[in-house]
Amino acid sequence: MSLTMFYDLALATGETLFMVIASSCFAILLGLPLGTLLFTSTHVKPHPFVNRLISGFINISRSIPFIILLVAIIPFTRLLVGTSIGIFAAIVPLTIGAAPFFARLVNNVYQSLSTGLIEAGFAMGANTWQMIRYILLPEARPALIHAVTVTAITLVNYSAMAGTVGGGGLGDLAIRYGYQRFNPLIMLITVAILVIIVQFIQMMGDKLARHFSRGVN
Repeated sequence: MSLTMFYDLALATGETLFMVIASSCFAILLGLPLGTLLFTSTHVKPHPFVNRLISGFINISRSIPFIILLVAIIPFTRLLVGTSIGIFAAIVPLTIGAAPFFARLVNNVYQSLSTGLIEAGFAMGANTWQMIRYILLPEARPALIHAVTVTAITLVNYSAMAGTVGGGGLGDLAIRYGYQRFNPLIMLITVAILVIIVQFIQMMGDKLARHFSRGVN
């Protein structure tokens, strides 16, 4: 493998990591409040209209295949970042695709908590914000870390798909060199790097979850 190809692999790996980290952060910033509101509008301060609205939005968003979403929101992506290709453009559909997914995971995490926690909060006179800050988030922290881990790994897969439409990263490299130029070695190396990234994310997520589980227990 030439030095130029090694450089291209290193650059593509960096682009993939940047896309995954940036879109994970944005997905968490959007998905955590959305998932929390979905749960509280049912179990803490019931509001059926808000709950149906958020649940419907999440379900519709999750039903769209990511490869279709990439193409469908090209005008919106171009409006936000000025272009529809490259890693910065790819972050837009990555975030839009991952945020509802993470929101549903957050809601599921809260639902797995003991109902006694909510009842104890009501008994102490906690309002909705206090319930979220002092009961839901601390108790759900290890499971939320697992949810973040699953979302980040999903974004690794999404970022590879983004490469098929010029999103950059390892997916783009695999298409241009591994597929279009019939270079199986590049394809295998790309797959190996993606596997390493996923394993690292999973390992760090499990380690953080265990650390915070000891704090909760």
